[in-house]
Amino acid sequence: MTGGRLGVVCPPQVPPERLRESVRAAEDAGLEEVWLWEDCFLAGGIAAATAALAATERIRIGVGLLPVPLRNPALAAMEIAAVARLHPDRFRPALGHGVLEWMAQVGARVQSPLMLLAEYTAAVRALLRGDTVDTAGRYVRLERVALDWPPSPAPPLLVGARGPRTLALAGELADGVVLDDRTTAPMVSTAVEQVRVGRDRGGRDEPFSVVCYIASSAVFGRPDAVDELAAAGATSVVLFSDAEPDEIGPAIEAAVRARG
Repeated sequence: MTGGRLGVVCPPQVPPERLRESVRAAEDAGLEEVWLWEDCFLAGGIAAATAALAATERIRIGVGLLPVPLRNPALAAMEIAAVARLHPDRFRPALGHGVLEWMAQVGARVQSPLMLLAEYTAAVRALLRGDTVDTAGRYVRLERVALDWPPSPAPPLLVGARGPRTLALAGELADGVVLDDRTTAPMVSTAVEQVRVGRDRGGRDEPFSVVCYIASSAVFGRPDAVDELAAAGATSVVLFSDAEPDEIGPAIEAAVRARG
């Protein structure tokens, strides 16, 4: 892959006790990123990311994504800050709506997921920068909250998105976007344009990450698919094993093949 990072998903169906060997295999293969999915009701994303980082030395670990209804934003910032300080420049957290049916199942679904995500992202990003946050939004209410141990530098905070309004929100409020679906090059190009709407609205011009997922089977058939995604604007292309959802091996094999 040229012009970006190459990684794999360690799927949540991998039991926690096999997580360390899985992420080590990705690092040993020379890959640059492993992404974890916090699916209900499997392993928690923060705990899994911490274990994965502790088991490796170089590879970056992302969580794409942490469903915002499940955690108070102050707690999310505390957890992210602790992991980022323990493993500087290796943690990539992403926030998102979560699967709405799961959010309803645990009594956390809200009437306006987009408003919650906007309020939450702004608050968590400010806390990670070391700001004292006072806000009284519809869903996020914080009074003189500041982290005693903010990370320096703060890790990039990404947002998982599909629809145009959430993509624009990511561009306006976050440091990157995770395209949380199977993606093609035209889909990435369209998403980048929708992100740009939000970046223009927020006056943002700093570096911005675009992470996209692709099934390993697609790469076995067309190794140039990864380069096409990068050319369309992806800064990280992350492969997942669609044929064996409880294994990381096929994704690693496909990623190595795509790297050439």
